[in-house]
Amino acid sequence: MANIIEIHSIDAPEAAIFCRLTEAQLRNRLEPEKGIFIAESPKVINSALNAGCVPVAILTEHKHIEGQARSIIERCGNIPVYTGTNELLQQITGYELTRGVLCAMRRPHLKSVEEICRNGSRIVVADNVVNSTNTGAIFRAAAALGIDAILLTPTCCDPLNRRAVRVSMGTVFQIPWTYIGNTFADWPERGMQQLHDLGFKTMAMALNNRAIYIDDPILKQEERLAIIMGTEGDGLQHKTIDLCDYNVMIPMHNGVDSLNVAAAAAVAFWELRKR
Repeated sequence: MANIIEIHSIDAPEAAIFCRLTEAQLRNRLEPEKGIFIAESPKVINSALNAGCVPVAILTEHKHIEGQARSIIERCGNIPVYTGTNELLQQITGYELTRGVLCAMRRPHLKSVEEICRNGSRIVVADNVVNSTNTGAIFRAAAALGIDAILLTPTCCDPLNRRAVRVSMGTVFQIPWTYIGNTFADWPERGMQQLHDLGFKTMAMALNNRAIYIDDPILKQEERLAIIMGTEGDGLQHKTIDLCDYNVMIPMHNGVDSLNVAAAAAVAFWELRKR
């Protein structure tokens, strides 16, 4: 039986988890077992539930309780389902709930680098990618184009950021991912050594005189390859590039010097997939 709770004010304490806590507060890095993320839309929430994420509370407009939120509510058991008018929910969230339902969920336990890379032949390392839209797009491309796992350096955008989850279309729950290192000091030297110890050759997506083209046959011949993508704008640090086995570039035309990191990731994943 659904636990439906009507809210009438943006100041209702029940609404805090959906509007008054910052992404950092939701993440709760000091006590990760208490961390929360917000999943938006039935498709994304179902993907999270399929992956074993534990729901905590739902926020939805009245009309969706018997509409597009119904199956979600049925799957989530007796957790609180907070509801109100469309106008109130817009005030609470700061935007219109075009897909009708939000679900607060416990953050999943992250596996180790060794666990998620054990059987992988193609992985990607996102190095200081801070934009949530790019993060979500990289996850979606990785899931669609055969990447086995994603590693993130400690300074990356949180993949469970609400916008990143939405842009990924729920693929953050389908492709294995974790952090490579816990602090800024762990990357690149320690992280790169860890990848090499696991049998991966490393390739930096970087524009320099030593770079080979993305379609060079030598790359496809590598059994295990880690594709390292840099931050928006500045790209990879020089010391990261120097530690890699390969420097790789995508040929450009018409005076364009580079692609957005998410677009470059999609091209690289397609070209370097294991056939």
